[in-house]
Amino acid sequence: MGMTMTQKILAAHAGLESVTAGQLIEADLDLVLANDITGPVAIHEVERLNKKTVFDKDKIALVPDHFTPNKDIKSAEHCKCVREFAKQHDITNYFEVGEMGIEHALLPEKGLIVAGETCIGADSHTCTYGALGAFSTGVGSTDMGAGMITGKAWFKVPSAIRFVLQGKPKKWVSGKDVILHIIGKIGVDGALYKSMEFTGDGIQHLTMDDRFTIANMAIEAGAKNGIFPVDELTEAYMKEHSAKSYQVYEPDEDAEYDETYVIELDKLEPTVAFPHLPENTRTVKESGEVRIDQVVIGSCTNGRISDLRAAAEVLKGRHVAPGMRCIVFPATQGIYLQAIEEGLLQTFVMAGAVVSTPTCGPCLGGHMGILAAGERAVSTTNRNFVGRMGHVDSEVYLASPAVAAASAVLGRIAEPADLGL
Repeated sequence: MGMTMTQKILAAHAGLESVTAGQLIEADLDLVLANDITGPVAIHEVERLNKKTVFDKDKIALVPDHFTPNKDIKSAEHCKCVREFAKQHDITNYFEVGEMGIEHALLPEKGLIVAGETCIGADSHTCTYGALGAFSTGVGSTDMGAGMITGKAWFKVPSAIRFVLQGKPKKWVSGKDVILHIIGKIGVDGALYKSMEFTGDGIQHLTMDDRFTIANMAIEAGAKNGIFPVDELTEAYMKEHSAKSYQVYEPDEDAEYDETYVIELDKLEPTVAFPHLPENTRTVKESGEVRIDQVVIGSCTNGRISDLRAAAEVLKGRHVAPGMRCIVFPATQGIYLQAIEEGLLQTFVMAGAVVSTPTCGPCLGGHMGILAAGERAVSTTNRNFVGRMGHVDSEVYLASPAVAAASAVLGRIAEPADLGL
């Protein structure tokens, strides 16, 4: 029986000729990622085991991004723990405030992960790097601590679901709409501990930012990972951002998939996930009159430069609705600088939005955009669970940057077409 892309990567890193779904393996790791929330737990575990150093100082990435700039004393202590560990072990890839970004946007930008590699991180959206043809997945802090020490991790080889993407999305339909449509179709447990493997001629019409968004939210369907084939666009991205060599793995013709779904991209419409699950999806046209109080544009899902461009295109020459709070978070310092150079930040400010430093803050209800009881937000983030962005009686509606921007202007869930765009 043939292997999927994910299975081939895992077999290679386990030193095996082949693997099968359900098989337990120990695989070598190319990168281990930690942030300021999950990192201290793993660091304390490393210290408890009395290990003198990490397995490879060049293959650890420490990114304080959730509560930075520090929002309170506790978060400051967490970041101090990560900072001191990085200094003690001479970690190459430690990113301080001013150099940092939201981890899942920063690592590809810095070229730290490429096709054919394995990566674990104690953050569920580590699956983002599947957009590059890598196997990446979220793990617990203890597993991550063991990975930092040994450079290895145990995995149960996942089975796979194939998603055949066909056609070309219409304007204002982005990777966010694609993945929300898929999650709405299969549910938040539709790919439980499986690999979501994307294929089809429609991929050529998806930007790298679209693919990062789709892979990022594979976990919201319960998947172990999401992964895209490596094409010319992927290779161009990696050559621009990384000096590392990469390995391209393609699925065998007789690879086994639990299910196959055909997604006709040209038929998709701007989509919103209603509270309180990412599977609770409707098109904007089906949403009705839902008034909102806040819009958040950013995060590891939709804080990249094309996301900001889409939002700015909608907001240019317009103003957010009276009483509306619109908060924009470029995902990295590099993206922030590019947005300045392109005049996007000027557009946001003139439209009545506020622009913040790169941070995960509002996405997890940490800071920089907490909701009060009864408030509603349209957000380009990835989760809308009860209390995710603040009070348990608040509501989060997930959407693309274009939909979020249009909603900010009209004060209700809307799409660019509602503005004549």
